[in-house]
Amino acid sequence: MELRTVEELMDLLYACRGRRDVRGPGGTPVDAYDHALRTAALLRRGRPADKELQVAGLVGPVGRLLWPGEPAVRADRAADAVRTLLGERVAGLVRARHRPGAQADDDLLSLRAADEEARTVCFDAGVLEDWRTVLELLAARNSRLGMVD
Repeated sequence: MELRTVEELMDLLYACRGRRDVRGPGGTPVDAYDHALRTAALLRRGRPADKELQVAGLVGPVGRLLWPGEPAVRADRAADAVRTLLGERVAGLVRARHRPGAQADDDLLSLRAADEEARTVCFDAGVLEDWRTVLELLAARNSRLGMVD
C-alpha cells in the first residue's frame, strides 16, 4: 500500500482513535492516536525546526493499524506506505524506530525517547488537524511532480 494524499494519511490516523494496542508502563494499554499526538508534540518541543522528525513520530500508528503483528515487519510496510508522500527521511525513521539493531543517530534516539515518554506522560497534545499544514508542506516538498533530480 502506498499513501498518495495527506487526506488518506489523516483518515488512517483518525481510525487509530480508541485503539489501545500501544503499551504503557506495566503493560497498561494506551490509545494509539493520543500516543502519536503526544510523541509528535514532544518532538516539536525538543526539535521545533525538524518537521520530518516530528511527522515520523506522528505516523507511528499507521503500521499497527494496517499490519498488526511483528513490529519490524509493520515498520517496514509503514515506511513503504509513507515514503512517496512524506519522503525518504521520514520513511527511514519510521522503519528504524522499532529496530533495536538499527544505527541509532541523534534523530532516531530523539524519536525513541519521545515514543517512550509519550507512553507515560499525559498532557493535551492537541488534535490531528493541527498537523495538517505540516503534513501538506512535507507532501508538497516530496511529491513526484515537485521532485528535482
